[in-house]
Amino acid sequence: MNEEYKPLLVITMGDAAGSGPEIITKALADPEVRAVARLVVVGDAATMEAAREITGAPGEVRAIKGLAEASFQEGLIEVIDLGNIQLERLTRGRVDPMAGKAAYEYIKLATEMTLAGECDAIVTSAINKEALNKAGYHYDGHTQLLAELCGASEVAMMLVSGKLRVSHVSTHVSLFEAIKRVRPERILTVLRLTDEAVRQMGIAEPRLAVAGLNPHSGEGGLFGDEEIKYITPAIEQARRQGMNVTGPLPPDSVFLRTSEGQFDAAIAMYHDQGHIAVKMLGITHGVNVTLGLPIIRTSVDHGTNFGKAGKGTADPTSLIESIKLAAVMVRHRRLAGSG
Repeated sequence: MNEEYKPLLVITMGDAAGSGPEIITKALADPEVRAVARLVVVGDAATMEAAREITGAPGEVRAIKGLAEASFQEGLIEVIDLGNIQLERLTRGRVDPMAGKAAYEYIKLATEMTLAGECDAIVTSAINKEALNKAGYHYDGHTQLLAELCGASEVAMMLVSGKLRVSHVSTHVSLFEAIKRVRPERILTVLRLTDEAVRQMGIAEPRLAVAGLNPHSGEGGLFGDEEIKYITPAIEQARRQGMNVTGPLPPDSVFLRTSEGQFDAAIAMYHDQGHIAVKMLGITHGVNVTLGLPIIRTSVDHGTNFGKAGKGTADPTSLIESIKLAAVMVRHRRLAGSG
């Protein structure tokens, strides 16, 4: 297999009222991004042209009907144009069901193309959950939506920033509900999905760390017994399945140890436990990866950034890192498939 294979990635435009279209124009002007992948946007061509004018990014927006028309020429921002945004009625920085509906349509088409093998992976720009729901699509975010589109029953969210990779046992639920979801079967599933993903990122023998739920991982039951009843049994089962797993470790130190390279990934028990750790390293640098899908999907690790929409000042770093990571995962998946 040719290790220099250049993956074909589709980028969903995200919410048209947010900064997503603008950061796409900036990212596609980066030579390093162009060097690692062939890129096509799924979105609205007129919105992308308006975004390019706002940012002053070089290049030309070219509307196409499908991937077969893409030329991948330098200086072109090629957009599979769904024509589903009325720019004259769009107010940037404001929740709009029109933008929510359009964002759903971009994700749906991109997912269908990737499932069909027409492209290698999806990279998603930010959506607005309120706009999505007001448009009639009742999902708590990309992860739930993609799981349904792909028919995936077991998915998990991983955040990546540098050496720190953090998967989550639960995400968008109350803390009360999150505690109830700390159960061996779910923890084992997240460990398995994380092990597979880290291998796809180029690490042949992943070292996984598991955070406890309670302070000091329960201190032998003094501060809670979830570690004894649920977390440790899952770790022991994972080890029997051949995974290299350490824990449960105190949550206040495990993420630092992982970022320093002692472990290749950590498992957080709930949303904020993992998200705070990653976002302290810099919210503009993180990448969101959906585990458990039959396709590769990476995403920016931030919202629509309505406050900067239309100003051309939003930072494209998270999107750039998302593109680079997707390209790495595609290449390693191809290498594994050719072995």
